Amino acid sequence: MTRGRCSLPASWHRLTRTIARVRRTRPTSRDEQGFTLLEVMIAFIIAGLALGVLFHSGLSSLQSIQTAARYEEALARARSRLAIAVHGAPMTPGDLEGDDGDGYHWHTRIATEASTNVRPYGMRGAGRPTWVSVGLYSISVSVSWSDHGGRSGPRREVRLDTQHVESLAK
Repeated sequence: MTRGRCSLPASWHRLTRTIARVRRTRPTSRDEQGFTLLEVMIAFIIAGLALGVLFHSGLSSLQSIQTAARYEEALARARSRLAIAVHGAPMTPGDLEGDDGDGYHWHTRIATEASTNVRPYGMRGAGRPTWVSVGLYSISVSVSWSDHGGRSGPRREVRLDTQHVESLAK
């Protein structure tokens, strides 16, 4: 055994020399030391503006979805009112309106467009009527609502128009 110097592997000596070299070549210029407070503040402002734009577009999308859902519900209510007007009872010209709940208001207008007498097709025999009176009716159903549920805000409306032929009662 030899006294004195401890023998370390050659790779250890190379490692210590590399570490010493890295320590000596540390960046010393101001540009390489990191970000200044001003740069960090500007980055936060830009990030805040970007998040604000994203939030606004998300909120706008949600409002559009809600408006589309209200239009869809109003259309379903208008179709229902139109079915009641056409198939519910004999046609009577005039205006009807009412509240449908959830802020929806409906209005139905039935007007006589024309009337005429026609001969029934396909009926034979002694019981066959010679002429039948028929009328052409114009039916308009509208459902309106406010986006905010109350009287404030813009009123929106869905309107369905159709015509219907029905025999006139004698």
